[in-house]
Amino acid sequence: MRQMAQITADELLAAARAEIGTKEQPQNSNRVKYNTAFYGREVSGAAYPWCVTFIWWLFWKLGAAELFCGGQKTASCGVVMDYAKKHSQFVTEEYRPGDLVLLRLQSSGGPQHIGLVSQVRSDGSLETIEGNTGQDSDANGGQVQQRVREKRLAVGAYRPAYREVSKSVTYERLKDIPEKFRPTIEKLMDIGVIQGDGSDPEGNGDVISLTHEQVRTLTFTVRLLERFGLYL
Repeated sequence: MRQMAQITADELLAAARAEIGTKEQPQNSNRVKYNTAFYGREVSGAAYPWCVTFIWWLFWKLGAAELFCGGQKTASCGVVMDYAKKHSQFVTEEYRPGDLVLLRLQSSGGPQHIGLVSQVRSDGSLETIEGNTGQDSDANGGQVQQRVREKRLAVGAYRPAYREVSKSVTYERLKDIPEKFRPTIEKLMDIGVIQGDGSDPEGNGDVISLTHEQVRTLTFTVRLLERFGLYL
């Protein structure tokens, strides 16, 4: 069995950032280097939208084309979604950088566009890098751009099997902690179990510098104590 090339999400994001500003030439032609690589020849016309081929190109450029949809070539958002679901790589919450988010930009139907998540904002909106987008047309704008998408537009996301990098995430302040853990940590701050640096004496905006592992452990401990009636 052929071994799949492994890359990290950060490596894919770095490759995508290097492409920001690339445009199809001429405008409204879909003639762009991502399509040329995908189809093996120069193409143009309405039959060749390229938001998905841009994503494919990133994996291909890094020598990891097999990591995208098992190596199959597709320019269809629907095919990408079906593949992700079939292989248990489809997520609909807790998006993270490297996810390939499928967007429904019209009121009905399946996904019409795809983007690479670069960051998740505290309000849940997604910062993305997308091909074939622009201010005049979200899904056919002819450029590689950074965009911000409301979470409600996301049908879900395909999460490729990136090579994991072991690193500890640290949350500097309460507002940085994921929503599902935040109420417990705030409660512990209110009663003085967790104390910050004193930079916000009137509220809970102190620097607390908790790692993700610490946050998870504290939350688990509190929930366990509450279950047995041992925590007020």
